Amino acid sequence: MMTANTQMNIVIIGASGGIGQALTQAIAEQYPESNLFGTYLRHEPKYTGATFSQLDASDDSAVAAYAKNFDCVDWLINCVGFLHNEEQGPEKTVRHIETEFFLENITRNTLPSMLLARYFQGPLRKSPQSVFATISAKVGSINDNHLGGWFSYRSSKAALNMFLKGLAIEWQRALPNCSVAALHPGTTDTMLSKPFQKNVPKEKLFSPGQSAGYLLQVIEQLSAENSGQFWSWDGSRISW
Repeated sequence: MMTANTQMNIVIIGASGGIGQALTQAIAEQYPESNLFGTYLRHEPKYTGATFSQLDASDDSAVAAYAKNFDCVDWLINCVGFLHNEEQGPEKTVRHIETEFFLENITRNTLPSMLLARYFQGPLRKSPQSVFATISAKVGSINDNHLGGWFSYRSSKAALNMFLKGLAIEWQRALPNCSVAALHPGTTDTMLSKPFQKNVPKEKLFSPGQSAGYLLQVIEQLSAENSGQFWSWDGSRISW
């Protein structure tokens, strides 16, 4: 297990979002000796605890170029996510499915982790105990789906989970010291979830700082032995 005095190379993809920025700050405070890097899509975070770069994590050539900056990476955490835009939100019924919206969900929720795994495999291999973790969502669990709806978002997160499960199997051979993980942060008070918080009990709506603290505790417990799991914010396992 890594300790606060361990000098690690940590990369946070999507460090400008609510959870991403809070997680970046939490790691900077808890691991002050580490080299911390973060990416943003449009607006560079004001926080000074990391080195930030602009990156579209769904752009193949951009991810390939960014990965070349790193020789060794200990933790790579992907916080990029998409739920709604100004024109459309999660579908309440199959009648609301639109091709462009579905593809945007896939492009922003599924594709980035695939590209990051492809191009950061080399740097992650050089770490004695690496982590490749992605923020997923419990609604991406097929077994846990009891309400239906939200077809594009659920499907993109389920596809993400399937990729991570398959990646963990491949990396048992190719990167035996790496732990691959899908992380459910709980319902977090961010712009992503803002339109859907009405029916969330107050005690189950976390601030970004709360979610980041819980997720960091989970990440710290990851190891090659428990690679390929879907983890909830409280450390419990979620059914795929």
